[in-house]
Amino acid sequence: MRGGHAITRALFVAAAACMAAIACGSREPAGSNDPAFRAVAKDAIADFMRRNPSAATYLGVHTYDGQIDDMSQAGIAAQSKAYADFRAKAAEIDPSTLSIDAQLDREQLIHALEAAILANDAIKPWVKNPDLYSSVVTNAAYVIMKTPYAPAADRLKSLIEREGRMPAVLQQARANLSNPPEIYTQIALEQIDGNVSFFKNDLPLAFADVTDAQLKTAFEKSNADVIAALGEYKTFLEQTLKPASKGSYAYGVDLYRKALAANEMVDLPLDRLLDIAERDRQKNEAAFQETAKKIDPSKPAEQVLADLQNEHPAPSKLLQTTQDMLDSLRQFIEAHHIITIPPGSDPAQVKETPPFMRATTSASMDTPGPFETAKLPGRYNMTLPDPSMPPDKQEAFMHQWYPAAISNVSVHEVYPGHYVQFLYAKQFPSDVRKVFTANTNAEGWAHYCEQMMLDEGFHSDDPRYRLAQLQDALLRDVRFIAGIKMHTQGMTWQDAAKLFETQGHQPGPVAESEAKRGTSDALYGYYTMGKLMILKLRDDYKAKQGSSYSQEAFHDAFIKLGPLPLPLVRRAMLGATGELF
Repeated sequence: MRGGHAITRALFVAAAACMAAIACGSREPAGSNDPAFRAVAKDAIADFMRRNPSAATYLGVHTYDGQIDDMSQAGIAAQSKAYADFRAKAAEIDPSTLSIDAQLDREQLIHALEAAILANDAIKPWVKNPDLYSSVVTNAAYVIMKTPYAPAADRLKSLIEREGRMPAVLQQARANLSNPPEIYTQIALEQIDGNVSFFKNDLPLAFADVTDAQLKTAFEKSNADVIAALGEYKTFLEQTLKPASKGSYAYGVDLYRKALAANEMVDLPLDRLLDIAERDRQKNEAAFQETAKKIDPSKPAEQVLADLQNEHPAPSKLLQTTQDMLDSLRQFIEAHHIITIPPGSDPAQVKETPPFMRATTSASMDTPGPFETAKLPGRYNMTLPDPSMPPDKQEAFMHQWYPAAISNVSVHEVYPGHYVQFLYAKQFPSDVRKVFTANTNAEGWAHYCEQMMLDEGFHSDDPRYRLAQLQDALLRDVRFIAGIKMHTQGMTWQDAAKLFETQGHQPGPVAESEAKRGTSDALYGYYTMGKLMILKLRDDYKAKQGSSYSQEAFHDAFIKLGPLPLPLVRRAMLGATGELF
């Protein structure tokens, strides 16, 4: 998905018990209490993964492939208690007795556990968000289906077992949900037919080559049961939940600040963050207007952008055009010493998005998890228009894929964005950093790369590439602003949609989708927030290094630390946190 990974973003993931033998190693000499902390971290990771089987599958640990998340009230209460116990054990360890790496991991683990407890006990999506349950069910099947980590028949056995537990999740939803926001129920209803279609059409297609008749019969039964359960859930949403959907999605100031501190270790006043976001938006808007004039001074910026969108490749040429773009990106990175791409790593291969993903993603990076033992390539999915569409609809669909947009999305998703960071995942210093991710780091890095690559000279003589980059930057600025205002200042999602359209330069359907996303993804300002913090870190690191500074060394050091919250990255690279922005 452009700008993010909707299916996996919300997963708070951890390594499975079978990974216990993997060392949570440290690059620094061990402190006296390192073994005690590593034991706590190992147990916390194993417990968390046991409670989140779909996350285990996603990460490449397949011990729990036949299980599914326990969404019962008792299960959620047990989660919170376990997380609180592990948090307390980690907090009891004096950080001064730990190596630097263990100190960073201790902070990361404590904050990650705090974020999970806050979600369970205060934000309570399990009480408010009906789409959570249908998405949990769909994602549980998707993570088994999407990656050929084992023969199809073996994966189908796990899927059948997991499907057998899915109707219970939808029953748990009926017991848990109470007075959700109207928009949440609306979104769930908008999504439910797609969930049903996924099980009805896409799953059978993905396992069509399995020849075992007994296995196929069992799958037909388990899959039909899930489809029926989803149909009953839709009736529940329409007839029971929708009339009772009178609640509010807004966090409020106190909870918003707590969530931001727990997830990203950012605790600045919200009015300060809004000022930072608005100043960046104004800066990018001025650059957007100026860049459009360089392309065609006789037209308004919106018309210049519309004209660019007409200059797209034919659908039959999109994959090769994108592959050529990736090859040129990688060559530029290596020639200009932007970042070290791990030696021996396979180039990302551009493939057509599978049909079962076509409705939900325009571009995505599918990379094996850090614990995956199967040899699997990195796959960059690009979505082509449905060939059954009328020609005018196919033409409109392709407007998103003009060359400068292909470049910007490819920088974000592949080189040197998410794919390069994922290539380093197996080398991260500890299991804690392989499984807990700060979005300001991961999404901030990918968003930072969009601007950085042009600043470093990639197509720097062509203003069309800068315009595409600035359009995406403005979209992320408005996410930053709308997320805070919707959750702390009473902005409606409808008003947020107008903001995306007028200040984010997004078409109406995209603007509406972005606003709806913000009602549940409250902190989705992490793209711009992270980018700005990385830019500040780079300036401070450059000042510290003086004449020995190099861009490549900075990027290598940043990536190798893993996806820690950025205050911890600053501590590791500068010796102190200091000012974040």
